Amino acid sequence: MRNKRIAALLICILMIGTGLFGCTKTEPERIGIVSAMDNEVALLLQEAKIDRVDTFGGVDFHVGTLRGQPVVIMRSGIGKVLSASAMTAMLNRYSISEVIFTGIAGGVGDETQVLDQVIATRLVQHDYGTMTNDGFVWANGVTDEEAGEKDYYFCDPTLVDLAYNCAVEVIGKEHVFKGTIATGDQFVASEAYVKTLQMQFDAIACEMEGASIAAVCTQYQVPFVVIRCMSDKADGNAHDSVENMGDLAADNSSRIVMRMLDAMGQ
Repeated sequence: MRNKRIAALLICILMIGTGLFGCTKTEPERIGIVSAMDNEVALLLQEAKIDRVDTFGGVDFHVGTLRGQPVVIMRSGIGKVLSASAMTAMLNRYSISEVIFTGIAGGVGDETQVLDQVIATRLVQHDYGTMTNDGFVWANGVTDEEAGEKDYYFCDPTLVDLAYNCAVEVIGKEHVFKGTIATGDQFVASEAYVKTLQMQFDAIACEMEGASIAAVCTQYQVPFVVIRCMSDKADGNAHDSVENMGDLAADNSSRIVMRMLDAMGQ
């Protein structure tokens, strides 16, 4: 009986390694395209040729081609936990050559306006730290004295340049910016906190998933870029602005992704 159990265990390990339990690592490499919400992937799914939909952990992974490129498109869900979980599942189950995170965000920089595009050069978790008797102290896993560039997640420079150039083609240079995006598990609708994000992190946009996606991709050594169209200014009017401009902003980001895929195929 013991030998049979050992044999069964070895077979299971072999099946996992060869993809017989749903892992599709034996497939050709694909570009991972990730968003948090339905409206952020709607245009992409409409334009894509989807061969199949795999569902793991409540997340649908749309496998097919978009603009001639092999892709896996997923909606992760909102926030750092769901986005990190879904990103991990994608990287474990598919051969992903690079990751493009697309969607909407709040404009933090004074220079950015609604419907402007921000291409992240680096990302940071603005809500990671310690709650003390004197209030919240940010520390991305280190002391204040040790904090520095290593506490940011850096996007792949080649993908950043590609995204920037394609965004300029789609919406015009005056509406495209590169810089730091700050991620946290809060929808920011506060002028005062916007100033904090500016001063502490030099952020020009804020959202709820980018740094968690970046953290997972960094651990897996998969190149990534995060692109965001501003749906609001993260101020007291943010909820109304997202309601009115969110879909248009999401489609703008999707058009830039498709232009990136076009350029990759040239």
